[in-house]
Amino acid sequence: MKSAKINLKTAENVKDFVHITEQFDHDIDIRSGRFVVNAKSILGIFSLDLSKPLVIEIYADDCDEILAKLKPFIVE
Repeated sequence: MKSAKINLKTAENVKDFVHITEQFDHDIDIRSGRFVVNAKSILGIFSLDLSKPLVIEIYADDCDEILAKLKPFIVE
């Protein structure tokens, strides 16, 4: 499992983010505090507080490709 902090500030960011995550077969979650949603669910993501950084959790051993595609959303 690999995790990273991300920011999704706009509806366009959420749409682009979900489009990228749907391309992969990995299980991917987004965590905001005690709430966890499927990262491939637009409605699930919009149910979170998007004003704060979120944590993405990718359940795969080899996640370099997906992390590279999600780089614009990752907060260092």
